[in-house]
Amino acid sequence: MTSHVSYQGELRTLATHLQSGSDFETDAPTDNQGKGERFSPTDLIGTSLAACMVTTMAIRGKEFEDRLTGVLIKTEKIMSSAPRKISAINLAFEWPEGIQFLDAEKEKLNEIALSCPVKESLHPSIMLNINYNWR
Repeated sequence: MTSHVSYQGELRTLATHLQSGSDFETDAPTDNQGKGERFSPTDLIGTSLAACMVTTMAIRGKEFEDRLTGVLIKTEKIMSSAPRKISAINLAFEWPEGIQFLDAEKEKLNEIALSCPVKESLHPSIMLNINYNWR
């Protein structure tokens, strides 16, 4: 078992990672009757994708880890209303000043990122817009 998720009332959950004991809360978003004071469950999909992509880049591209340190990935999930679901995820990488990659390195990192387990688990109808902002 990986986690426990308990409903706390008022459209909030508490998720606990069993191995580490770390936890976080979620809220329903403000456009769906929630307070929006925490990540919504659907926010976590885009966030998980960004975290998985960069972690997989670091695992499979060890030679790039020093240039991956400090990268910021801005995430945005777009919802459709009928049916209510994630229709798109936008990711924008922002590299620390002075970080550059050769074209072959960019291709390798893109291939690695797009093979991450979260990306491979997403429904193909979710549009992914990824801007690496390579220098």
